[in-house]
Amino acid sequence: MRALLLTLLAAGCVSTESEAAPQADAVIEAALARAGDNRAQLEAALERVEESERPGMEFLIRYMPDGDLKSLDADFLVEHVRYAYKAWEVAPWKDAVPEEYFFNNVLPYASINERRDSWRKDFFERFSPLVAEAKTPSEATAILNQKVFPMVNVKYSTQRPKADQSPYESIDASIASCTGLSVLLIDACRAVGVPARFVGTPRWSDDSGNHSWIEIYDDGWHFTGAAEPTGDELNRAWFTGRAANAVAISEVYGIFAVSYKPTPQRFPMVWRPDADYVHAVNVTARYTGPGCELTEGYAWVRFKVTSAATGQRVPATVAVADSSDSVLFDLPAKDERFDANDHVTKPMKIGGSFRAHASYEGLSASAPFTVREGEQLISLTLEEGLTKEEAAAAEAELWDAHAARIRAERAAEMEARVLTHGEHKMPFWYTTYGDAPEGEKSFIISMHGGGGAPAAVNDQQYENQKGLYKPSEGVYLAPRAPTNTWNLWHQGHIDVLFDRLIENMIVFEGVDPDRVYLTGYSAGGDGVWRLAPRMADRWAASAMMAGHPGGVSMDNLRNSPFTVQMGGKDGAYNRNGEARKYKEVLAKLHEADPEGYDHWVEIYEDKGHWMDREDAAAIPWMLERTRDLRPKKVVWRVDGSAPHRSYWLSQEAPQGGSRVVVELVGQEIHVLECENTDRLTFRLDDSMIDLDEPIKIRRDSEYFYIGKVPRKRSVLEETLAERGDPKGMFSAEVTVDFRTDRIDALPPQSESR
Repeated sequence: MRALLLTLLAAGCVSTESEAAPQADAVIEAALARAGDNRAQLEAALERVEESERPGMEFLIRYMPDGDLKSLDADFLVEHVRYAYKAWEVAPWKDAVPEEYFFNNVLPYASINERRDSWRKDFFERFSPLVAEAKTPSEATAILNQKVFPMVNVKYSTQRPKADQSPYESIDASIASCTGLSVLLIDACRAVGVPARFVGTPRWSDDSGNHSWIEIYDDGWHFTGAAEPTGDELNRAWFTGRAANAVAISEVYGIFAVSYKPTPQRFPMVWRPDADYVHAVNVTARYTGPGCELTEGYAWVRFKVTSAATGQRVPATVAVADSSDSVLFDLPAKDERFDANDHVTKPMKIGGSFRAHASYEGLSASAPFTVREGEQLISLTLEEGLTKEEAAAAEAELWDAHAARIRAERAAEMEARVLTHGEHKMPFWYTTYGDAPEGEKSFIISMHGGGGAPAAVNDQQYENQKGLYKPSEGVYLAPRAPTNTWNLWHQGHIDVLFDRLIENMIVFEGVDPDRVYLTGYSAGGDGVWRLAPRMADRWAASAMMAGHPGGVSMDNLRNSPFTVQMGGKDGAYNRNGEARKYKEVLAKLHEADPEGYDHWVEIYEDKGHWMDREDAAAIPWMLERTRDLRPKKVVWRVDGSAPHRSYWLSQEAPQGGSRVVVELVGQEIHVLECENTDRLTFRLDDSMIDLDEPIKIRRDSEYFYIGKVPRKRSVLEETLAERGDPKGMFSAEVTVDFRTDRIDALPPQSESR
């Protein structure tokens, strides 16, 4: 029975008491005791209110968060309570609204964790005349939503100083987020006696962000978006379709309304995830009821159009066509006047394949998409194409700015020689051999052994690795694994840390991104087996010393030379047997593809796990090789976790078990194999193909793209951000969906030359 009662309370279905009834002195006393040095102020507040107002003051103190108990003074509280009762007494709807809503939704001086402002008297005097003719809370709310924001000169902007602004902070800034706007409108409503509460979801069901709005009580709860009036009507807003997909049992994807009176549910404030003193009721069911349901087999699709020049949304026209290029509908996209998550939305049939085309002020962009279950956002970016010379200039400009930012932001971690990713910290040591000029230095990452052992053992292995190899030239770096697990070097955080490490060394030490090498011994060798193919487009070559492959595929090493150094007597875990097997695997791959799979496998038959440094021969072998980031042919196999890119290919969400083989032949891209991959993005630049002429993309005998691919600054920016590599920037890209983009008839030859 108690569990049921708590559930009903959390849903806002029942109340435990009449708030006007006298409360036990012990409850008030407990609150006063928590106030500490501020007790005298609260006692003064209780003494100064009229007898008819005392229940309201007691309600506030009884349920007040500890921080407010210790800080709010008597003047603040008395003014709030006095003007709350004053507004309530003259409200035409007073007798139609249960008293409990006055206590919980008119009387409170704050909604969430915003700064505590003395807004009540000011707002009562300013806004009461606006609603003098209103007969219901709904009428008053609609009027306030239309008139208050222009009156105080506050509008929505993502540039607001902070999310959780108080009403006067928003007025002073003249801008606010949906959170600040909601707080302001709630206070305006409460100031004139309208029961109002803060409502929001931590994340929409498609993970695109949070949103806040308000509800008011008028014979039931009704909602509206703050600074988003819908005429004289409530229960209409741009987000109703999105809210319909909320998940009631989830604290992340549910919808919650704030309650001043404590409930078993906390309000999940994404801007203050650690705070637990704001209470809530789960109101998801109100937004996911039958009135919000889609026709079976349909899903919401949203469209956003941004300008590459400004990064802001623009009111472009979005036309959506089917696979036969017949336009089904066109819609006006929303610009920065609207909430950041407010996008033009359309219900569309799940499984259907379409193309969205946006145009605005002479610019255009298009993207294919297939409607999937749940919500999805189609983003289109408008920008002018660059000339070859402009692209080269932009590339140099972007790299200079990027390098300057890295120097400023990461000097401390390079000085400390420790990189951090989440909870993982990776110390590192390095030294430089030879005198190669800036930008031409080789860079060797050398991973220590150990693993699955106490930290002291791995520390010793780390120290040993520092002096294990001495290249003739280059920066030699030994990192200390962030963990002491058996899989030291092939957990997911290693990819992120190594990417950052390479990016830093390019900037701070002048290493050549085409001369980055990977090696490791024992457990470090285990890491080489995994990381060499997984991050193949990073390495000029890799050297595996005395490690176990764990069944890894060598497919991705088509363009990344690889050497295996193994003792013939290293029988633990069958390392020697696995090395002999992989010698055959690599030989067969090279035989089938003679221009790829450069390798050297050396089995030192009389050596055990320790090869008496004979394995050091792999170091000069590696240093003779340089990376080719734009090879004519790419083989990309995804096994488990993997980067979303490989050389000049990219996928939005690579699927485990997928395999792609692509070859560049003149102005054509031939997709030779494509398993478990529906969409593929091709990154290009003028060193690979003539971007001033049309290109063709074909799979088997079918063509999926014919046309020019414009050079874009945004592609340069995106690919620079991915690798942090001055030689890893591409100026153009095109995405093909093999399910929908097949071209049935080729244009005349004169148009496709």
